[in-house]
Amino acid sequence: MTFGATPSPGPRPPQRSRARRYLPLGIAAWVVLEIWLLTVVAEATSGLTVALLLIAGVIVGGYVIKRAGRRAWQKLTESMQGSGDPSAPGGPPSSGNATSGSGNTLPMAGGLLLMVPGLVSDALGLLCLFPPTGKLIQRRTEKLVSRRAQYSPGTFGDAFQQARMHRPDGKVVQGEVIRDDEPPSPRRQDPPLTG
Repeated sequence: MTFGATPSPGPRPPQRSRARRYLPLGIAAWVVLEIWLLTVVAEATSGLTVALLLIAGVIVGGYVIKRAGRRAWQKLTESMQGSGDPSAPGGPPSSGNATSGSGNTLPMAGGLLLMVPGLVSDALGLLCLFPPTGKLIQRRTEKLVSRRAQYSPGTFGDAFQQARMHRPDGKVVQGEVIRDDEPPSPRRQDPPLTG
């Protein structure tokens, strides 16, 4: 009888975050809720009403996305034309006069939600497009993103932030940090190859 060493357990797989663990369940619950609401509306009115609601959502959502895309393209061309002189009327805004909330992300997200078939997604899309609730959603999202964007030491984002050097006029200069307090590592001395 031979006794071998028991194999050591391998490294544990990394734990999935709570959001990644429950995301598939949340999507499945959302799909079931959408289907249930569509059947309730179909029983209360008719199948034609549900079909018209879905078609109207796709048409309105497509229009909203197209309009937001045109606005983004127009802003891009204006900024490219005025990039030579920042003081020109079409020039890029400085950090002092940039308007908050002038982006097209929220209208595009609202249009996409309108295009997704279902009543809950249509309601969420309309909330994104309605100005008071849109501003509230935008503020909450910016707060959440800025809180998550803080880099912890030792991460790639932290290394990237440390490699940037800011000049007093606000321009960013890429560079690297060289520390003189650490002695250079000795060179490796490999034996010569004999053939």
